[in-house]
Amino acid sequence: MPSIHDLLNRAELPDSPTPRLDVELLLAAALGKSRSYLHTWPEREVGAEQAVRFAADLTRRQSGEPVAYILGQQGFWNLELDVAPHTLIPRPDTELLVEAALGLLPTTSAELLDLGTGTGAIALALAAERPAWHLTGVDRVADAVALAERNRLRLQLNNAAFCQSHWFSALAGRRYRLIVSNPPYIAADDRHLTQGDVRFEPGSALVAGVDGLDDIRQIIEQAPGYLESGGWLLLEHGFEQAAAVRELLGLRGFTAVASRRDLGGHERISLGCFNHE
Repeated sequence: MPSIHDLLNRAELPDSPTPRLDVELLLAAALGKSRSYLHTWPEREVGAEQAVRFAADLTRRQSGEPVAYILGQQGFWNLELDVAPHTLIPRPDTELLVEAALGLLPTTSAELLDLGTGTGAIALALAAERPAWHLTGVDRVADAVALAERNRLRLQLNNAAFCQSHWFSALAGRRYRLIVSNPPYIAADDRHLTQGDVRFEPGSALVAGVDGLDDIRQIIEQAPGYLESGGWLLLEHGFEQAAAVRELLGLRGFTAVASRRDLGGHERISLGCFNHE
C-alpha cells in the first residue's frame, strides 16, 4: 500500500500554477481528512479505494479541470461554497467587492442587490458580515440560482434570497441602497479563454462582446432605475478596463466615481454613487 508521502511525491501536475497545493487538496479529499493531516501522518498507508479516487481526480486535474469543480467546493471570504460547472468559480480578487461594500454603508438595515450571483458568493459573504442587511442575488441561469439557494440554506443565512433574473428583468419597482456585480468582462477573442481553469468555466459568465464591456454598459445604463438616491454601484472588471468603466459611470451621471486596486496593484473594481434629482 502506498503511503501519503509516496502519493504526494509521485503526483505530477506540470501545467498547474499551484501543483503541490492541488495535489494536497485532492489527496485530503480522497482521504476525508484535512491538509494538515497529510503533514502530520505522512507515513500512513492509503487504502485501495482512496488511492483509486485520488488517481482518478488527479487525472482530471492533469487534463486541466479546475480543482474546485473536481471537489465541488471553493472557499470565498470566510465561507465554504458548493460550486458546479454552470457557475463561475469564486476567486480571491472578487473579495475586493465585499470589502468595498462593507466600507460604504452603515451596519443598519439596507437592501442590497448582487447581479449575476452565480454561487451566491458575494451576497452570502455580505449577508454573513451584516445581519441587518438584506441581500437579493439574481442570475439568469436557473441552476445557478438553485446552487446559490443551497449554499444559503447550508450556511443558514436568512437575510439573503435568490431569484432568476437577467440583470434587472425581474426586479421591476425594486430599489436598493447598493448594487454589486462581478459580470462577464472578457473580450470574445481574449487568448486567456483557451488557458487554465477558464477553459472549463461557462462562457456566458466570462465573455461580454468584442471589448468585454457589453454587460457592464447595460448594468451602468439601467442601474439608476433600481438605486435609491445616494445609492452605490460597484463593479468588478478586467485590470485594463478601469478607465473605460469610470468614463461610462461618469457619462451616466454617477458621482464620486473611483477605482480600487487588488493585492496585485491592479485596478480591479470601480464604483459610483447616483443621486436622483
